[in-house]
Amino acid sequence: MLNYTKASILVYNNFMLIKCHAKINIVLNVLGKYNEKLHEIDSIMLPLKLHDSILMTKLKGNRDSYVTFADYSLGGFENNLATLAMDKFKEITKSEDEFRILINKAIPISAGLGGGSSNCAGTLLGLKQMTNSDISMDELKKIGFSLGSDVPFFFYNVPARVRGAGEIVDPIYVKNDYYVLIIKPKQGLSTSQVYQESDKYTLKTYDINKVLTALSNGDDELLANSIGNSLEDVSMTLLDDIKTIKEEMKQLGLKIVMMSGSGSSVFAMSTNKKEIKKAYYYFIKKYPDNEIEFTSVLKK
Repeated sequence: MLNYTKASILVYNNFMLIKCHAKINIVLNVLGKYNEKLHEIDSIMLPLKLHDSILMTKLKGNRDSYVTFADYSLGGFENNLATLAMDKFKEITKSEDEFRILINKAIPISAGLGGGSSNCAGTLLGLKQMTNSDISMDELKKIGFSLGSDVPFFFYNVPARVRGAGEIVDPIYVKNDYYVLIIKPKQGLSTSQVYQESDKYTLKTYDINKVLTALSNGDDELLANSIGNSLEDVSMTLLDDIKTIKEEMKQLGLKIVMMSGSGSSVFAMSTNKKEIKKAYYYFIKKYPDNEIEFTSVLKK
């Protein structure tokens, strides 16, 4: 049975620090429409050590709750998923407490890395613990899923197969320890735009059982030959940089290379830390305007 993550929540006096991890999709099959708003997927997601940080505290006195980003240039305080999660939590639990939530973003946005969904899950978990609420985890997951299809995965932060519209999360075994290079082009992509565009095409799907076998056996050759993303070709039509970066990664000898989620980020994964580090420094120099991250897969 899956247990929700507690290791990423630290408490200091009246403050709570929550790590909200990024994810990559090792395979993403988009199987069709789930309902009018969502699509049915079959995906393998791996959490990363790369994370945003949320600092949460309960306010004293007659003050209203508010959510801010450490980087004010990001804007969008009113409509981000953390704000929506807080409002929904207070509504359902009938909480009269007020909170300050400060988000320090490290996960690139509009990148297919799940930063907003991770912030949503982290906010809900933090509020449950801070208020000692008796709201069930099932109810908490329903709140999260109503706000974003990726949110249920981030309640656990373990390698998992994710199905349905994102609400079915089953843990998987990953034998190897992987280092990950992420390159997010200067331009991001809207998830809703990519999915809307994908409805115009017949999408490729990939043998997810081969990917599961490769991960459990540590067979990186099989993994490199089996991964795939139904949305990759569609996203490339919207942003040429994705194809360019992917080809350049492969030219450097990196084999496990793919776009994550709906893009626009591209990742390379390897058990060879020096190989990934070398590529990281190469791309830092070549693409100073892109967001480039060196991280590793989070295994619990």
